[in-house]
Amino acid sequence: MKAMILAAGRGERMRPLTDTCPKPLLKVRGRPLIVWHILNLVKAGITEIVINHAHLGHMIEEALGDGSQFSAKIQYSAEGTALETAGGIAKALPLLTNENEEPFLVVSGDIYIPHFNFADCVGTLEDNDMWGKPHPRDKRDVAWLYMVKNPDFHPNGDFALSLMGLRNEAEAGQEKATFANIGVYRPELFKDIVPGTHAKLGPLLRDLADRGQLGGELYRGEWHNLGTPDQLAALNAPLRAMPTARLDS
Repeated sequence: MKAMILAAGRGERMRPLTDTCPKPLLKVRGRPLIVWHILNLVKAGITEIVINHAHLGHMIEEALGDGSQFSAKIQYSAEGTALETAGGIAKALPLLTNENEEPFLVVSGDIYIPHFNFADCVGTLEDNDMWGKPHPRDKRDVAWLYMVKNPDFHPNGDFALSLMGLRNEAEAGQEKATFANIGVYRPELFKDIVPGTHAKLGPLLRDLADRGQLGGELYRGEWHNLGTPDQLAALNAPLRAMPTARLDS
């Protein structure tokens, strides 16, 4: 499986920090956000990574290079202006797909998920029979999303989880959950987007949910969507609060 890290956003709410540094290179607990993803992907055996960029993208390429320092192979998809999520994926599609049209993983570069196990994403969209053996695809799920409990800034959520997948509308007494910006997608989802055009991911996912082709599960581990300097400072505060170790201790 290949992976894509979305890193083209301007990070307007994170200004003035993002005036001189792309948001994915901002440090959380001593390490750039995007490096947390790369290391965890490699740990899971996912070493072929595509990164899109726009704002200050040259700084991302200079910092990460070809990925060899992380035992990864990194390719870049440069955008003159950010193409939105689906547009960025569509432009990078030639780097993400192969002759078998295998699904690929996409994760946002501005979330902090230090303990997420990307190995769980491998094979998510494979169709298996009751004995766990592959059988011809039924195309039931075109995408698989990882969800989190609704954060304070998004109390109404995005999709409702059900036994048959993710739904746009929650049943009586049921709450929606929030898309964690981690998903596995089949290439066919983006085939009708002209490369280089702007396109949002949300409408595509809502359409899949209406058709019963959107799967997902709830992730209960640590997850942060960093939007403002105050959020970043709060996340880094435990580091600053730690006592300095004495050399003679």
